[in-house]
Amino acid sequence: MSKPDQKKSAEPWRVPVAVQDVPEAGRRFELAADGGTRAAIAKMAGIDGVSRLKALFDVTRHKLGGLRIQGNVSATVGQNCVVTLEPIESEIEEEVDLVFAPDAAADLSEVEVSDDDAPEPLIGSSVDLGVIATEFLILAIDPYPRKPGVVFERPGPAEVSANPFAALAALKKARGQNED
Repeated sequence: MSKPDQKKSAEPWRVPVAVQDVPEAGRRFELAADGGTRAAIAKMAGIDGVSRLKALFDVTRHKLGGLRIQGNVSATVGQNCVVTLEPIESEIEEEVDLVFAPDAAADLSEVEVSDDDAPEPLIGSSVDLGVIATEFLILAIDPYPRKPGVVFERPGPAEVSANPFAALAALKKARGQNED
């Protein structure tokens, strides 16, 4: 298998945009993932499904050969409630605001910039909006989803004593009394 095929399977949603394809006034991208892409992303994220995945990005040029991407990612994902194990759907809305700069412009050794403000490195001369949308979606998925109104309740004292170790303790205690 060639390397491009491996990369394609690792990144199911690909929408590359080259710096030179973005006019000075900027460009708007309205993206919607198809069924196959949503299924691949769900598998990658370890969830039951992604029934809707859209991204709206405004891409503008930024300084010396860089790009700024602003917009949002919205999706409907299927998961199982961690309390009841019933299937549930969760709505996701994530804001995106990223700056990409070429390696030369990303050298910030002479300027003090916090890690939050530092630009992302622009690899080559393009960014992939599909990969960005996928990453923001996966980071926004709740790892412990709960059905609305469901609360996990700890077992009471009577339930705690009815565990397998309580039975072993009783057996050990009974054996200790028989030996005396």
